[in-house]
Amino acid sequence: MNFTQFSVPYPVAEPYQKKVAYFSMEFATHQPLKIYSGGLGFLAGSHMRSAYELRQNMIGIGILWKYGYYDQGRNQDQTLDVAWNEKQYSFLEETGIRFQITIHEHPVWVKVMYLPPEIFKTAPVFLLSTDVPENDYVSQTISHKLYDANVATKLAQFILLGVGGAKLIDMINFNPDLYHLNEAHGLPAAFYLYKKFENKIEEVKKRLVFTTHTPEEAGNEKHDIFLCKKMSYFCGLSVDEAKQLTGMPDNQFNHSLAALRLAHLANGVSKLHGEVARKMWSKYENTCEIISITNAQNWMYWADKQLYRFSEAGDDYAFDDRKRYLKKRAFEIVADQSGKIFNPDVFTIVWARRFAGYKRANLLTTDEERFKKLMSNTEFPVQIIWAGKPYPVDHPAISEFNELVFLSKEYANVAVLTGYELTLSKRLKQAADCWLNNPRVPREASGTSGMTAAMNGAVNFSTDDGWIPEFINHGHNGFVVPKADYENMETHEQDEYDLNSLYEILENEILPTYYHDYSTWRQIIKNGMQDVRLRFDSNRMAHEYYALLYQ
Repeated sequence: MNFTQFSVPYPVAEPYQKKVAYFSMEFATHQPLKIYSGGLGFLAGSHMRSAYELRQNMIGIGILWKYGYYDQGRNQDQTLDVAWNEKQYSFLEETGIRFQITIHEHPVWVKVMYLPPEIFKTAPVFLLSTDVPENDYVSQTISHKLYDANVATKLAQFILLGVGGAKLIDMINFNPDLYHLNEAHGLPAAFYLYKKFENKIEEVKKRLVFTTHTPEEAGNEKHDIFLCKKMSYFCGLSVDEAKQLTGMPDNQFNHSLAALRLAHLANGVSKLHGEVARKMWSKYENTCEIISITNAQNWMYWADKQLYRFSEAGDDYAFDDRKRYLKKRAFEIVADQSGKIFNPDVFTIVWARRFAGYKRANLLTTDEERFKKLMSNTEFPVQIIWAGKPYPVDHPAISEFNELVFLSKEYANVAVLTGYELTLSKRLKQAADCWLNNPRVPREASGTSGMTAAMNGAVNFSTDDGWIPEFINHGHNGFVVPKADYENMETHEQDEYDLNSLYEILENEILPTYYHDYSTWRQIIKNGMQDVRLRFDSNRMAHEYYALLYQ
């Protein structure tokens, strides 16, 4: 493979001629390549798969994390254990490319690995690593752990992605029309381009587009501007020059705000998030326009094709049999991990995604009486599975996970699983009759787990946040908690309202339909499968990026 004059190794389709370099801290392209943590990676992985299917002129730029995000295991008492194990990948190609970038005012060597399109059916992806013998140990650790908890290391990772990625693009002569930042992590690329184009900011702006995924200002990272300068984040600019260029008067450098000022166009990741983002950033001057492109997931990778085939053929017997088989197969994982035998004929609720406070994993359990009653109901029996990875130093999220582990010991029909990555994610979507999603509105920018759940015959049951307002038609293709006046509610009032609504809908609508009117339930599954394929397959999203963001 020749990397000196790189072009995508497949014929490019007519509408997608424009060259794009897509920068992301994580890519979830397939289970064996463990360089992702959660939704951002799942989205980037689906985007790369759709770019390949549509034959788009795009490359991915990421980091080869030596230890991945972390391996989720268990302590002796079944609570969460965080393990860092070295990963090895025989399918990545050595490019032979080595170069230096400046981090913390020192030269750091970067080597580049390549993921060819045919391996996982993705656009070409280049992965950067500092784990080479030429570097001192501290420099080697930059590419060890995704989202390292150490602030200086994290900034070094941003520089590796942004500056390393932009320099690589020059070395392979890809000459993209656009640099697309998936979140603000790769922003140092903008300062690299600023130097490259001899301090002409308009040359940077016309090449830069930005996707924001975080609907809370607090969630958009800020760091001390002097630390950023010390880490060489600004590619040689002084603090005053960086402040002037990004319009940051104080000493806290806000990466997302800087990205919104250095890009010519940005997007939120659902219609609702677009509104929230425009409102949130409107109090700042000189930010670019924020449009909406709703997230989606790759149907070819995620969907159970047989369920779709039986649904289209109108073969209800085969459809039910397939769903039962998928549940039964997934329950073998439950039995293996928990020693509990789940019944494929029992209504199964799954809550599985990244553990974070606002996602409220344990919401159903906060009313102990009601939960106990739900789990011991003989007329409408229920099984529940929880899974997901908390951030390894998010102690509140870890203790929430562990509380659920202890709770599960009291019930034969409750399980908490570890190892929540792409494969387990797909199995749990197949295991679910009901995919439960209950974030605090409006804190979920998009959320995409429910899309892939619907592609595997699970019915979405959610609070009305992220992509859900664009999808759920209550009782037709899923179930949704009606929005209340959340803005004027205290957090505890919002939690109480959502909790009561969840139980009422579950007890009075969902369970009676499943047990007493299964033909209607089956139709709800099918409607969800059809609607999600029509509007939330990532081919639609990848096309919209070209039509709306890259135009």
